[in-house]
Amino acid sequence: MFLLIMLCCLLAGGTAASVQNVPPSPSNTGGPIRTLQLDDGVSVRYLKVGHGRPLILLHTIRTQLEYFDSLIPKLKDHYEIYALDLPGHGQSSLPAIEYTEPLLRRWVMQFIERLGLRDVTLAGESIGGVLALTVAAELPDRVARVVSLNPYDYGERFGGGIRRSANGWIISLFDLFGCRTVETRFALAAVLRGGFYDPSKLPDDLLGEFDRSGERPGFRCAESSVFANWHSWIEARPLYVRIKVPVTLVYGDHDWSKPPERSANQKLLRRAKLIVLESTGHFSALENPAAIANLIVGNPLAECCHETR
Repeated sequence: MFLLIMLCCLLAGGTAASVQNVPPSPSNTGGPIRTLQLDDGVSVRYLKVGHGRPLILLHTIRTQLEYFDSLIPKLKDHYEIYALDLPGHGQSSLPAIEYTEPLLRRWVMQFIERLGLRDVTLAGESIGGVLALTVAAELPDRVARVVSLNPYDYGERFGGGIRRSANGWIISLFDLFGCRTVETRFALAAVLRGGFYDPSKLPDDLLGEFDRSGERPGFRCAESSVFANWHSWIEARPLYVRIKVPVTLVYGDHDWSKPPERSANQKLLRRAKLIVLESTGHFSALENPAAIANLIVGNPLAECCHETR
């Protein structure tokens, strides 16, 4: 009990932690970093690289576009890639609002429409996996295909599915302290590594990038709001039945989701192809980027995965 109290004091305490402006860091993929203004004064940081039909990559809960640094080099000869920091994440705007799935969906739709993109492949992981599906339901004239990786549309308690991480109890501190929660690098690593089959697949330099973004003024309030609105991701599931484009639904065999939850999504998505990646957790683009690249490009299944009917 004493150790738990000490850890709570370390992770939550409000003004004891100093914050500072963190300059945007370039992605390691070699593409230029840009910004795009959306409604309500929101600015989105994004990477554009490659040639071909447009592919939009949507990252997981509590990460940013650098999440895809290992995946993008395997795709940029096939697609014109757009990877963005969702508002409330990374180096994009941090407005003081409620971060719900419908709001983030609206911003992704604006991103597509402002850039005039059509024939788009949407590929997203976690909350990005849900957004890939819901945006496809809303923009059938612009989206041609969806690859949804470990969609984050399940959970029982504050924070949703991330509470199933080996160290997911740490998220409960956001329920107690909200914007005053102090998220140490150690705590961030503990929660994220609980989403891997092989925790060593979380690169230390990438963890450092996530940690630096978390030091931005206003970031902790945005992060807390994402966790507090966890139920909005579950409530978005009814939109799945409206999707008419081809969908590849991908789960790591060690994802936080449960087999009945995966089967329920496959039923909602009707003709979706359901792929299970072996020895892979929630963060599949980091843990198994070669397999994910093959699935996005449309190559035949490798030994790493199998299709479920």
